[in-house]
Amino acid sequence: MTRFPLISPRPLFSLAALCALSVSAGASAATLSVGPGKTFSSPCKAIAAAANGDTIEIEGSASYDGDVCVIYASNLTIRGVNGRPKINAAGQNAVGKGTWVLYGNDTTIDNVELFGAAVPDQNGAAIRLDARGLTLKNSYLHHNENGILTNNDAASDVVIEDTEFAFNGLGNGYTHNLYIGNINSLVFRGSYSHDANVGHNLKSRARTNTIVYSRFSASTNQPSYEIDLPNAGNSYVIGNVIHQPSANQAATMLAYGEEGASNPGHELYVVNNTFLNDDSVRGTFVMIGDQVSKPTLLQNNIFSGTGNATNRPSAIDLNNYRSLSPSFINRGEFNLLPALGAAMIDAGAAVGASSGGLSLSPTLQYRFPVGTEARPANGIIDIGAYEAGGALSTIVAGTVSAVTAAVTTVATAPTATASGAAAEGGWADCASENGSCSFSGTRQVRYGANGVYAYRSATDGIACDNATFGDPLYGVVKACSYAQ
Repeated sequence: MTRFPLISPRPLFSLAALCALSVSAGASAATLSVGPGKTFSSPCKAIAAAANGDTIEIEGSASYDGDVCVIYASNLTIRGVNGRPKINAAGQNAVGKGTWVLYGNDTTIDNVELFGAAVPDQNGAAIRLDARGLTLKNSYLHHNENGILTNNDAASDVVIEDTEFAFNGLGNGYTHNLYIGNINSLVFRGSYSHDANVGHNLKSRARTNTIVYSRFSASTNQPSYEIDLPNAGNSYVIGNVIHQPSANQAATMLAYGEEGASNPGHELYVVNNTFLNDDSVRGTFVMIGDQVSKPTLLQNNIFSGTGNATNRPSAIDLNNYRSLSPSFINRGEFNLLPALGAAMIDAGAAVGASSGGLSLSPTLQYRFPVGTEARPANGIIDIGAYEAGGALSTIVAGTVSAVTAAVTTVATAPTATASGAAAEGGWADCASENGSCSFSGTRQVRYGANGVYAYRSATDGIACDNATFGDPLYGVVKACSYAQ
């Protein structure tokens, strides 16, 4: 009798292959330009004129307040250029549902900022998917009743990558940073969802969920579950940072099947994640509903803080590390690489495959605030979301994101960067907003004004704009400087 019934010794395909899932789109028939002096003065005017397969390019140096609409064309690509365009619903809504309401299939949205979605029934969304298929990347959705809200089309696939969700939710527990309906599949990769207002940082009823190399956390708001998969479904939760703040609305961090495991798949794989519970009184890291019929695999995870790893004794508990205070490089700044000599180093177990042959071995790791980088191959795999020996300058996280900094107006500069350069008094100005910051070698770069900054590490220069850093201080002219 095999002890681990969900593991196949020979993976037939990889996690990377599953993550590469994208919604097909037809070739672009025309490119419609939006912005001051362009053919169309606002995105919705271009959207109204668009045909299937067109591309809409929105000038990123402008804002488009109150520009809300229904999107009817299919295979449409909408992207920001020359920066990230800001679209504030500003009290307006399309058909009582939100800012952009998708009736066309297979839409791709790239590099936009959407905020302010609110509707009379209090269930508005920056992006409302009432069709089939959505790809969202490099974007920023914040301060909406819902960031994304989808329908229940069982043939629909949603792909989200390199995108930040923050401060969405009305505060009633029924609205969330993301609310994915009972669709075919969700891929959530290299993204950052934080500070949902009472609701969940991610809620998905999809039949298959691939949640990888991302971060879920809070610094000012009180979210409920960090990840909620209420109807089960075959789900892969791999390589994430999952953080529960001390003040929260629910003691569970990852919930699976708690509303009834009505999806056909009941396989949950929780592999190489770093869980952080700042609630010193209570906590369940992985809560599994009673109707889930198959044992969950918990392997190579860090469970940091108070609480039980899971409520289900049948879960397969393999090479997980439990500690109130694991040895990280800098826990306060969310630099979660194992410190020198940490017990997590070389303490993992080789990761197998799912029952369907999907390799569960992590190949990437999350990079703050959005994105991924290769996970180093250093012999025996480490426990947790990060492998010791990575490039610290590219994944040091910071305690707040660009959105959080803008809302709280707190200067987030640490006393020293990951590369060891002094943070204050050791910065060289290099570019104004929308310019190019030039230097030699690898440097820590900050972007902002008035003591509010977003940080990135770069080699031999970086664009000084919202598209690269996010917008740490809305409506204020910003600049870049690098650590000397």
